[in-house]
Amino acid sequence: MKKLAKPIKAKAVSILQNELIETSYLENGDKLPLVIKPTVNDIDIADWAEDNRDFLEKNLLRNGGILLRDFNITTPSEFEHFSLVICSELFNENGEHPRNSVSGNVYTPVFYPSDRKLLWHNENSFNHRWPKKILFGCRQPAQQGGETPIVDSRQVFQRLNPKIREQFIEKKVMYVRNYGNGLGLNWETVFQTQNKSAVEAICQKNSVNFVWKLDGSLRTFSVRPAVVKHPQTGEICWFNQAQHWHPACLDEQTRESFLASFSPEDLPRNCYYGDGTIIEDSIMSEICEIYQDLEVTFTWQQGDILLLDNLLTAHARNPFVGERKLLVAMGEMTSFADINN
Repeated sequence: MKKLAKPIKAKAVSILQNELIETSYLENGDKLPLVIKPTVNDIDIADWAEDNRDFLEKNLLRNGGILLRDFNITTPSEFEHFSLVICSELFNENGEHPRNSVSGNVYTPVFYPSDRKLLWHNENSFNHRWPKKILFGCRQPAQQGGETPIVDSRQVFQRLNPKIREQFIEKKVMYVRNYGNGLGLNWETVFQTQNKSAVEAICQKNSVNFVWKLDGSLRTFSVRPAVVKHPQTGEICWFNQAQHWHPACLDEQTRESFLASFSPEDLPRNCYYGDGTIIEDSIMSEICEIYQDLEVTFTWQQGDILLLDNLLTAHARNPFVGERKLLVAMGEMTSFADINN
């Protein structure tokens, strides 16, 4: 059963010695996210963050996410400046998802129908490379809904049936994608080229297998871990996007439409165990139930910034009504090879 979002009434936990900020948690007692608010007016949040990098990093690793509230960061340039303090280099490629660049390395969220929930995921965990940190800034909350639920990836792993965990650890996840079938982005957009040889080189560099179909469209296969050990904390995290790719996790109307239009191998997206065998619908249902039970939801306020450790914390997006304007930045790009060394 879906948990209802509770109103935020943050309870102060401590005030730093410099008395510029206070830290708190949401009313429901979850340690995710840590809430940071100013205790005085006109704090330059970027300057403060520069001087308190260790404090932010320590608490991000402990809690998995930090919500900075009442600092009133609402413009793309302010948001990018703050993001560059948190991440010395920001992700600046924009082919993978249907989103727009707002300013420099700041993007809109992924375009997704406003009447549907975008399920929980760790950003780009189906790719060879992904960001260790992701930031969201709220320029304008939706009239209704549009929250960004967050889930502790460590707790997801701990809650899962050990047999399910072991199966995914052993087999991993195979992500299968079909480009150019009339749904989603075509390969020219995603790879930002019309040169098939260039696409093949990119696939090989990123450990992606590929097949050119007779109609000129592209199918890719990639096997990625489902579980990772955090390189700094050593904690085990459930880190994948199976629920984003598996047909069982689609809403009923979309799923029926897709399965009536495509064979399983030609679905825009699908996923299997890493050995190519089918991931059971019942297992995906169990995984989604755990995410739903663990999710923490808060109401966006204009000027909010949400900073997440992408390994420790998954995020989602609730349906919404009215215009919703969020900013997104990602940084500290790394890969499975980097953290497994």
